[in-house]
Parts: sequence; structure tokens; C-alpha cells
Amino acid sequence: MEAVKAKTGFTGSLEQFFVFMRTDRRFYLPNTDEGRAQYLKLADGYLSNMKKVLPRYFGRLPKADLVVKRVEAFREEPGGAQHYMSGALDGSRPGVFYAHLSDMNAMPTYQLENIAYHEGLPGHHMQITIARELTGLPKFRNFYSYTAYVEGWGLYSEALAKEMGFDTDPYNDFGRLSGEIWRAIRLVLDTGIHAKGWSEEQANAYFIANSAQPEAAIKSEVRRYITGPGQATCYKIGMLKLQQLRDRARTRLGPRFDYRSFHDAVLTGGSLPLPVLEARIDRWIAQQG
Repeated sequence: MEAVKAKTGFTGSLEQFFVFMRTDRRFYLPNTDEGRAQYLKLADGYLSNMKKVLPRYFGRLPKADLVVKRVEAFREEPGGAQHYMSGALDGSRPGVFYAHLSDMNAMPTYQLENIAYHEGLPGHHMQITIARELTGLPKFRNFYSYTAYVEGWGLYSEALAKEMGFDTDPYNDFGRLSGEIWRAIRLVLDTGIHAKGWSEEQANAYFIANSAQPEAAIKSEVRRYITGPGQATCYKIGMLKLQQLRDRARTRLGPRFDYRSFHDAVLTGGSLPLPVLEARIDRWIAQQG
């Protein structure tokens, strides 16, 4: 974050840069229907560019399409987390990357590129849709969701996107790093709230002090952690395990390591508990020799 801050020419402290990123109007679209339409168009553009590069890194691609939509009014929450909803099995309804847009002041554009990769491609749409399209597996492996695997894949995809050549704008790259530290903050808040007895106010204050997230988004996230013990921690645990397995495969296979084959091995077993996934990847590595 310090390196990206320097690249932008900002001369203050990192804490001051957090405030700048949280408050400067250049990172927020108008709180109007035109601003919301522009946000959706921006997200669609990031995903369209990603789609062109996917075949270099993935052998198996989802058949179902992906669209970006605003969350329906009856369930929209200011600052609510963007999320993914899978499409119909017969392809009649595409997968959807949903964004809460009732308060555009809680939706900074510098984070949108990173979130699009998490919720859309190569993130949840890729993993969940491929799992549903698999044949010859017990049905629970098509549809069940192990959070550490599913959300770990989402975070893994954020980091992978950088390696694939995206997040080149320094502010968007800061958004990627903001997403990474946000998930680390979650580890502190999850244990703080549920093991140490932190209040909602303590959790909000810690989050604000250590990130550039808008305050409305922070308050929404903290309420989420209060009502879902352990869910926030699963994200980081899953990401670390996937990166560990990737690095293990790279080390053992050397020049024979191929991202397409590795990702296919990860994604074509359906949603798996992490120990089962690790055994699957270890067998795949052995088969490559």
C-alpha cells in the first residue's frame, strides 16, 4: 500500500491516504440513476476484458453467461456487500453479479475492478457455474457450498487477476490491496466479537482505523460478522490454502506446471472441504510426473 501510495504522488501518511481514498469525490459516481448505470457499465467492462484472457489460465470455462445487475429494491441495503447469484441449470437465466446501489457514496469505484473479479470472473461465476455443470458426480458436490473453498476461491481470484495483468491503474491496485487487508481485518473482528466480547462500536472503530472502506460499508460488514460467526475467517483460510497448493504444484512440477491444468484440477471436483481438495491436488501433482 505504501508503494502504491507513492506511485500516485500522495505525500501524506498511509492513514491520511486511507481518508483521502474514503472521501475524495473522484472515486464516487453520482448518487443518481445515471451514476448507477455508469457503475454497472464499468463493472461489465472489467468482466468483458477478463473474459478475453481466461483461456490462457483455464481449460474448463463456464457455459452459462454472466450479467451485472443492481440488487432489487426490496432487499437492497446501503453499503451492502456485492454478491453473486448462480443462473438456471438449463441456461435460461445467466449468473448475476449483484451490487447494492441505493447509496453510491458507499460504493467507491477504485474497488470495483477487484470486486468484479471476485464475484464474477474468474471468481464465483467461474467456480459455482462449473461445479453445477459437472456430470457424473454425486449431486451434493454440484450444489453444496463449503465456505472456505468457495470464498477462498473468490480471494484467490482477486490475487490471480493481478498476475494475469489486471489492476494496472494504481488506484484500482490500491483497491485490490484494500480488499486484501479488509479480509485480514475480518480475522481480527470475527475473533474480537465472538471470542473477546468486542462491541459493535469497537469493531467499527478498528475497521475504520485500518482501511479506506466507506463508513456505511464498514457498518454493514460489522453487522454481518456479528450474525455469522466464523464466516469471515473462512475467506482467508481458503485463499491461503489455495495459494499454498498452487505454490506446491509450481515447486514440484517446475517448468511442467500449467495454470490451465491446475485450475481444472481445482474446479472440476465441485465444492470440496479443504483437506479433500488438498488430497485431490496432491494426487494430480503425482499424476503429472
